[in-house]
Amino acid sequence: MLEVENLHAYYGKSHILQGISFHVDEGEIVSLLGRNGAGRSTTIKTIMGEVRPVGRVEFKGERIDSLKPHQIARRGLGYVPEDRAIFPGLTVRENLLLGMKSARVSGRWTLDEMFGMFPLLRERADAPGGVLSGGEQQMLTICRTLMGDPDLIMVDEPTEGLAPKLVELVSELLEKIAARGIAILLIEQKLTIALNISRRLYVMGQGQIVFEGTPQDLRMNQAVRKEWLEV
Repeated sequence: MLEVENLHAYYGKSHILQGISFHVDEGEIVSLLGRNGAGRSTTIKTIMGEVRPVGRVEFKGERIDSLKPHQIARRGLGYVPEDRAIFPGLTVRENLLLGMKSARVSGRWTLDEMFGMFPLLRERADAPGGVLSGGEQQMLTICRTLMGDPDLIMVDEPTEGLAPKLVELVSELLEKIAARGIAILLIEQKLTIALNISRRLYVMGQGQIVFEGTPQDLRMNQAVRKEWLEV
């Protein structure tokens, strides 16, 4: 579904991504792991067109590396940024409705389903997004992305700063999303979560892919964990 081949990206003269290649297949959860500064967030920003890509990015058989972010989104690629990027002055309901591709076309996810999965969002439906807690805002951002009916979503650090109970809720939500046939590219700092819910994992270091395998492969590879993941 998503094919990335020999992808490079730059911030000014700094060469951040140095020829990375990976793929995400339909309906699977793939995690991109690594320490801060490894290039994980830059990877999904580059795929989404927020950073100029050098290389090949193909989504559902179509090259997207020359498209603008809104064009990429309309092709079914969703993005949940680390900073959540909700509209604080709009209500929860209005934030969710803004995520829809079209008010005339029904997608796989409805407003009632969002409220059903997270009753707290229903309770806060008419409250401004800015008054929600960090965990509630994270749920709102994921749900807003789903309202756009994506075929694949890229999620950047969804459990960062959340209480353990909310971390568990986010993990359950990601598994529910994948069960509906939506692929997920997950950037996650918590190794346990990535190992538990991913089908495959990639580890990044210094702008390159340094490991590819299954959760079991990574569990057994102490050298990779020690060099590229552990603090």
